[in-house]
Amino acid sequence: MLRTSLCVLAAVVAYGSLVPSSAQPATGPAWLSPHRDNVSRLQAAAQADDFAWQRLAELTDTYGARISGSENLERAIRWAQATMTKDGLANVRAEKVMVPRWVRGQESAVIVDPPEHPMAMLGLGGSVATPPGGIEADVLVVKDFKDLDARAAQAKGRIVLFNVPYTTYGETVPYRSGGATAAARHGAVASLVRAVGPMGHRTPHTGGMNYGDATVRIPTAAISVEDANRLQRLSDRGVRVRVRLAMEAHFEADVESANVFGEIVGREFPKEVVLVGCHFDSWDIGAGASDDAVGCIATWEALRLMKALGIQPRRTVRLGLFTNEENGLRGGTAYRDAYMASAADHVLALESDSGVFAPASLGFTGSDAARRYINDIGMLLMPLGFPPVGPGGGGADIGPIAQAGRVPMMAYNGDATRYFTIHHTPADTVDRIAPQDVAKAAAAIATMTYVVADMPDRLPK
Repeated sequence: MLRTSLCVLAAVVAYGSLVPSSAQPATGPAWLSPHRDNVSRLQAAAQADDFAWQRLAELTDTYGARISGSENLERAIRWAQATMTKDGLANVRAEKVMVPRWVRGQESAVIVDPPEHPMAMLGLGGSVATPPGGIEADVLVVKDFKDLDARAAQAKGRIVLFNVPYTTYGETVPYRSGGATAAARHGAVASLVRAVGPMGHRTPHTGGMNYGDATVRIPTAAISVEDANRLQRLSDRGVRVRVRLAMEAHFEADVESANVFGEIVGREFPKEVVLVGCHFDSWDIGAGASDDAVGCIATWEALRLMKALGIQPRRTVRLGLFTNEENGLRGGTAYRDAYMASAADHVLALESDSGVFAPASLGFTGSDAARRYINDIGMLLMPLGFPPVGPGGGGADIGPIAQAGRVPMMAYNGDATRYFTIHHTPADTVDRIAPQDVAKAAAAIATMTYVVADMPDRLPK
């Protein structure tokens, strides 16, 4: 801790050597002038060393995958509380949330004819199990929901594979979330979905699915792009393909978890809150480094740096590490319910849940009046190489409170292709994240958070 403090102080002194003066914004609205010095200090300190990356590695190495209801997540929550307290944050607390507990169990998917070939697969979160001996059936490969409807008569008694090439997450994820229900309507006994993401190294992608109010529930899993393409080629040649799917997936009773909070209390308007956050849970494979441990560390770092540098903005900055985003969203909804009376006191809500891979950007959703201030603050990100703030602010965990209080929202967005290549896969580890990307994320989030919290007048709604 002493070494880190010395590095922070050295960075502040040496800021001019870290960022050339020609790169520092010399023009802009006069109202920004009182904030420029602290912004420079925050950006310099964030980039002074690899502290944030090392904390990310500590979290993911020590606690690993953190699915809701797991001991890993609960141990990580206790660590976060203790570490926020050591950082000197105020009002550190864990607020109870009851969360679902979905257990993967043993699982496998094997081509049994033609020649036996084990596939890279992951059951989808929320899926039911197969019968104890598994399900063995012929495969029907379809290209989308319309293709399935057109070939409905062929689906009965088969395992349906949705071989839908990845375009964007929003366009492709409905096959993961709703494929099983669509296949079951036509009599399928199980469903498979091509991994929702760009081709990796034969890596399947898990993620949540939802049966809704369907009365017939069939097991469902994701397979790698390479295995989906193999099944497609065999099918195109007219080859009968038979697969055996075995899954032990099941739900257990809800268990207690928690959202974790820490604050920098505002010096003039402590009841007005700038909320920054992320989700602390992950899926049960990989280490949840990019989704979303790095978002937690980058937003947390913004507060740690303010505390280390003695910066106390006018309004309160609140960090929220939310539980159960991946398979329930109970953390974000619990926060809304607990803070409904003060929802309108939230000035801005910023979420980091899209990784930090370069080139990164920030998005904003709010009124035109608020956008003008955000665009001005965005000029202070020029030394970090960020583009102007774009559209698309928001996030799953901040969405409920933002809707309740009509709160402007922001999002920190890493490069989508790199993010979704490892998203919900065993490859989501800290090794793929560069220290400088974590540092830049922390610097940008600290800049935006501090200025909005310290403006003389609150950000317009």
